[in-house]
Amino acid sequence: MGKVYIVGAGPGDVDLITVKGLRCIECADIILYDRLINKELLAYAKKDARLIFCGKLPQQHAMIQEHINQTLVSYAQQGYVVTRLKGGDPFVFGRGAEEAEVLAKNDIPFEIVPGITSGIAAPAYAGIPVTHRDLGSSFAMVTGHMQDGKEDAIRWESLAKGIDTIAIYMGVGNLPYIRQQLLKYGRDEETPVAVIHWGTFSSKQKTVTGTLATIEENVRLENIQNPSIILVGKVVTLRETIQWFESNHPQPVQITG
Repeated sequence: MGKVYIVGAGPGDVDLITVKGLRCIECADIILYDRLINKELLAYAKKDARLIFCGKLPQQHAMIQEHINQTLVSYAQQGYVVTRLKGGDPFVFGRGAEEAEVLAKNDIPFEIVPGITSGIAAPAYAGIPVTHRDLGSSFAMVTGHMQDGKEDAIRWESLAKGIDTIAIYMGVGNLPYIRQQLLKYGRDEETPVAVIHWGTFSSKQKTVTGTLATIEENVRLENIQNPSIILVGKVVTLRETIQWFESNHPQPVQITG
């Protein structure tokens, strides 16, 4: 019997992977990797390691989840060391728990290796802390992508009224709906918002800021797509003072306001 490591590769910057995560890449016979990982990490794999792409785009899956699950089980049963490499953290909107459940049901040895999640790292690289003693003492991470055929289960009223800072994953395509729900349940339209595209990638990161009143138009004008993190809260105002990453890796002029 082999073993499976479900590894968080971090948000993009190759240096943000954990030491243990890197060791799992180095020792693997088989690596199943997602679309959003930094491909430079694959250079640390053994020369004879088999690399299998199983990334997902909306409505375009290189490998469906059920096939991924079975592939993990099959290779482990053949005695291989398998590393399942996921962007960010495998247990934060990464379906890592679903894969772990399948492995457990098939008596496959496995370990979970946490990674730095983009909901914290992307804002940090944009110069925005997700908490601040004066501006934000509560923080929530939610998905902005609804499962096909299922009703929205997010408690928007609780988020709008009870949480200082909200990080929304996979939400750019649903930004008009997200904005509508937050305003509907009482969030001030002047609440600052940032949308961070390809966070922590030096050649790609781009940040657009605004308010709930203006962010939808600003994002449209800048043609921001996924992968992006939407950050809502007063902490966004600190970007004007402590942004550091994009100052060192300049991008085109950004819309604010």
